Amino acid sequence: MKPTTNAIFGSLFERYPALSACRDGVMAAFETLLSVYAQGGKALICGNGGSAADCEHIAGELMKTFKKRRPLPADIASKLPPGLASKLEAALPAISLVSMTGIMSAAANDVSWEVAFAQQALGLAKKEDVLIAISTSGNSANCVAAAEVMKAIGGKTVALTGENPSKLAEICDIAIKVPASETYRIQELHLPVYHTICAMLEEELF
Repeated sequence: MKPTTNAIFGSLFERYPALSACRDGVMAAFETLLSVYAQGGKALICGNGGSAADCEHIAGELMKTFKKRRPLPADIASKLPPGLASKLEAALPAISLVSMTGIMSAAANDVSWEVAFAQQALGLAKKEDVLIAISTSGNSANCVAAAEVMKAIGGKTVALTGENPSKLAEICDIAIKVPASETYRIQELHLPVYHTICAMLEEELF
């Protein structure tokens, strides 16, 4: 890992000392995502309410520049008009499942809300991919079902939850349980965690 990547990691706990309890989980999530991208995989992200907004936020940070310019691969740039190539940036593939309103609402309406993300995971995920499931309670049934599908496919699973014991924390490969129990406080701590992971990935890969 680059020294600059390590510095980004360390700064999280300097700014948010309470998150020191999550140090191992944050590093494990970063290493998992790094491995996923090295294998040509992608991230699928799911959550409800405020956590759904976090899904969109994470996908945005991964799909284009977060902190530093990402040069377009030369083989792609050479095949594009120079004016277009100069405006594009390299991306880390990520899909916010909450954006897929057609299939999400069809699954929820025709079957149940519980399978709204699981059906998408079944159709989109490969064993090289990772699911990031965000739930302040850690027990959102649709996130749990998506994680179960992802594990059945053979992909990796990362949970972002609060401090209380939960089904997601139990079944996912990695659980980042931020030290809070109230919904809004959990969400306040989720943001610096995923910002740090996105910044570390960008620093390491570009």
